[in-house]
Amino acid sequence: MNYIFRKMALLAPLLTIILAPAGLYAQTAPPAQAPEPVPTEVRTPPPPATPPDSATAGIFPLDQVHRGEHGVAYTVFEGVAPSAVEVEILGILHNALGPHQDMILARLGGKDAIYTGVVAGMSGSPVYINGKLAGALAFRIGQFSKEPIAGITPIQQMLEVKEMPQVGVTPTNNGKAESGSAEIRPIETPLLFSGFSQQAVDAFKDRFAAQGLTPVVGVGGGSSTEKQPEPIEPGSSVSALLVRGDMEVAATCTATYVDKNQLLACGHPITQTGALSVPMTKAEVVATLPSPLNAFKIVNTTEEVGAFTQDRQTAIRGEFGAKAHMVPVTVTFNSAAGTRPVHFDVVDSPELTPLLMLISIYQSMMQSNSYAAETTYRIRERVAIDGAPDLDLTRFAAPTTGIPAALGATLEMGEPLVQLYGNPARRGLLRSVSLDIDTLPGRQTMEIESAEHEGGAVHAGDTVSLRATLRPWRGATRAIDIPVKLPRTLPEGPVRLVVSDAATVDHMLEAPANHLDMNDTVAALNATHANDRVYVTMLTPQPQARLDGRTLTQLPISMANVLDPLRANRMLTLNGESAVAVTSVPMDAVVTGNQVVTIQVE
Repeated sequence: MNYIFRKMALLAPLLTIILAPAGLYAQTAPPAQAPEPVPTEVRTPPPPATPPDSATAGIFPLDQVHRGEHGVAYTVFEGVAPSAVEVEILGILHNALGPHQDMILARLGGKDAIYTGVVAGMSGSPVYINGKLAGALAFRIGQFSKEPIAGITPIQQMLEVKEMPQVGVTPTNNGKAESGSAEIRPIETPLLFSGFSQQAVDAFKDRFAAQGLTPVVGVGGGSSTEKQPEPIEPGSSVSALLVRGDMEVAATCTATYVDKNQLLACGHPITQTGALSVPMTKAEVVATLPSPLNAFKIVNTTEEVGAFTQDRQTAIRGEFGAKAHMVPVTVTFNSAAGTRPVHFDVVDSPELTPLLMLISIYQSMMQSNSYAAETTYRIRERVAIDGAPDLDLTRFAAPTTGIPAALGATLEMGEPLVQLYGNPARRGLLRSVSLDIDTLPGRQTMEIESAEHEGGAVHAGDTVSLRATLRPWRGATRAIDIPVKLPRTLPEGPVRLVVSDAATVDHMLEAPANHLDMNDTVAALNATHANDRVYVTMLTPQPQARLDGRTLTQLPISMANVLDPLRANRMLTLNGESAVAVTSVPMDAVVTGNQVVTIQVE
């Protein structure tokens, strides 16, 4: 034990030396520094839940828009309340939409926009920068873009439409506003068809696509009498009701600017018809369907709140409380099962009415229980027009190779409407359209195979008999005798008698299409021959003139020489022989073909 204590005593100085530096270091070391503070993340305040009021928001000038600006757009993805969409400005595309028509290029953000992309029906969604209205989403960039890149119509260009008078010159071009680049196109306007089959829409969808409209079938509906208590605000969905009644067609986009009297929407035209009159309704978005090819909003239209009165390059304008003019249409089907009426109203527009009439009539025919591939239709069509006589036509429509019977009948009924709307002299409104349709089973058609006159020479004033042979679609041929009374003034020599269908007679007696006013157009249509008869037309050697929609037959040579100078401006056409309608025989079937019989007059 003494040994251990002695060893510790010897080591004590050494331990003091070893431990001394540590103690010295502890006394001279600088104090520990405090930890640096963690920087606080700077967060951009969320956009307002509701869009600013158009009257108080103010305008964000186009010349102050530049790359890097951040804003917010409002649109409805579901329901009736607009949702906020992040907007990042990428730049200005000068003259992108035409001379002095710039477009703002932007990238959309937020979970909704990234998920759905640029959606049909989004056009018109208002874009705000620093709380001020800058414009409306209106254009898509590329068809399969991986990012939601959109074009914005500046609000200054849209506000020009706000001050336009309600009536004015209607432009003749039907195209949508497009830039010189095929990659910049207006966001499609979904065209909701309620009460229509896919087959009916498919028959005409290419014509709607040419108007920039995207047909949507069976995923929406609506009623213009259903109340929607929520007011229209910037970002709300609004619809133009093109057809209403037993069927409905509505074009939907988004409101950009709203005040107590009117609104501006879309940011581009629907058809650019200029001044128009179309019912304006509120709308509810049931869902937004995302798709890289064709994303669109599924919409129910609700209560009617006014009328759209302008369809222009940068916007459509709606006026609250205004009443739109619609053309009432009644289609009545008569068959062995009874009578079934269909009622609907169609917008009165040269660009849209004929097409909307065609698809609505076609759908009306398809939903009849008497509809079948082998059906013949007897059609009476009556159209009432302000300032002109009523159009009144009766004709048959039967199946033909490659065209279903109902579609062929629809095109037959639509042709006069196309001529009426295509006439630049039309000033009055269409008051009504009425169609009475009788359905006949089977393919009721007959072709004229031959015609002949048995016997020798004849004399002026005689009654001669022609025998025509007709072949039906199915069954044995049928021979008919047609008595023909010859005029007493008929000169000696050969005379040709044309045994034919209605189309041949109309071609021989048709009036030139140029310079026809509305009365002449209606008169010319009413003078067309029913296609269920066999006609006999006599060709005589005297000249025939067609002037101001009228056919003048058997003109003296002296009068023909007097009228000849009018041929220079195409007001007159002269033929070397006259076509004189003599008689006709009803066949209760669509007659086609023609034969010529020559007789010798002594």
